[in-house]
Amino acid sequence: MNLHEQLGALEVGVDQLIQAVVAPQAQNIPETRNANTAQAAAGAEEKAQATVGAAMQTQGAAVEAQAETAYNQAAAEPDEPAAKPVEPAALPTLEINRPAQNEITMTIGGQTVALRPEQISQLIEELSNARASMMPEPPPGIPPGWRFVSTKNPVMAVQKQSNGDRLLVMRHAGHGWVPFTFSPDMVIQLYMMLTQR
Repeated sequence: MNLHEQLGALEVGVDQLIQAVVAPQAQNIPETRNANTAQAAAGAEEKAQATVGAAMQTQGAAVEAQAETAYNQAAAEPDEPAAKPVEPAALPTLEINRPAQNEITMTIGGQTVALRPEQISQLIEELSNARASMMPEPPPGIPPGWRFVSTKNPVMAVQKQSNGDRLLVMRHAGHGWVPFTFSPDMVIQLYMMLTQR
């Protein structure tokens, strides 16, 4: 612990002492005070402050002693660098498991979250929307070894746009509803691709 961290810990300790001593005494003071109760309360507060002051002096002396010891050790060992380089913290890893048919767990940095189907759909949608604006774009061709689940005869909906384009929305078993917009020329190309033998 360096000197700044020790001073921070000292300040936190003092705050905790003040809360521990002053707060219970404040709760024990009745709302209607006469001169004797006010004097007793003032005396209790002075006593609490004296206790806190003594604790601060004790902790302050301990911090000074630790700082002096560290300084003396550094002076006695000149071959070692005064400040060791701080190694960057390892990035948390992502772990995905499937403990049950309708559940997936994701663990990041030791924190595990279980996701149900509707939450997974929401996550897929959010990730898909974010990925659409990221670079680099997905590869133009199908990558070798790509794993996928295809949906046979998907449910679809088509809508004509005001500029002549067609919006085709297809329901994929894993991705959910996936929208595509085709220009009139692309509709013809798609038709030709689907009907060629």
